[in-house]
Amino acid sequence: MARYTGPVCKLCRREGVRLYLKSEKCYGDKCPIARRPYAPGQHGQGRKKLTNYGIQLREKQKAKRIYGVLESQFRGYYEDAERQRGIAGENLVRILETRIDNVIYRLGFGGSRPEARQLVRHGHFTVNGKKVTIPSYQVEVGDVIALKDKSKASEKFKAMAETVAHTPAWLTVDKDKMEASVVALPVREDVDIPVNETLIVELYSK
Repeated sequence: MARYTGPVCKLCRREGVRLYLKSEKCYGDKCPIARRPYAPGQHGQGRKKLTNYGIQLREKQKAKRIYGVLESQFRGYYEDAERQRGIAGENLVRILETRIDNVIYRLGFGGSRPEARQLVRHGHFTVNGKKVTIPSYQVEVGDVIALKDKSKASEKFKAMAETVAHTPAWLTVDKDKMEASVVALPVREDVDIPVNETLIVELYSK
């Protein structure tokens, strides 16, 4: 499957916000967006007034880059969200949040979503006792996400489990067992991403 392999800090600078794609670096003064808060490239510092379409496009690009999803898959998520009952934008955010790689990131086992995605691909986690290696796997209410027994012995994972400071309200964590349960589906208030999903819906509704 195709994926972006370029410098991820340029993505943050292009969107003008921290997307937290590089773990610890994104939280400190070394973050490039803190030193160069303008878009990359020769004309990055030029002032450009965005059209309504441009504003909508930037919101979609932010969401795609935050969750590490390419265009065709993102559009598929939007179409699923539109078919579901409720508000399409909130449905879209819920679908993105319940990807297993995002859940692993929210649990603190990955410093960034790309790192969490790699851990999933390497088979470190199970869902309801079965190994899952597909980052786009969707978790549901009642699912139990656990670290594999072999991985529990790793000092890296032990340290991660101890440093988990905040868990979303829709997840519960047992640090001793190194597992978590999905107790509810996330609502928009549970999701702290700098994206206006209404603009994404307007973009795709054209």
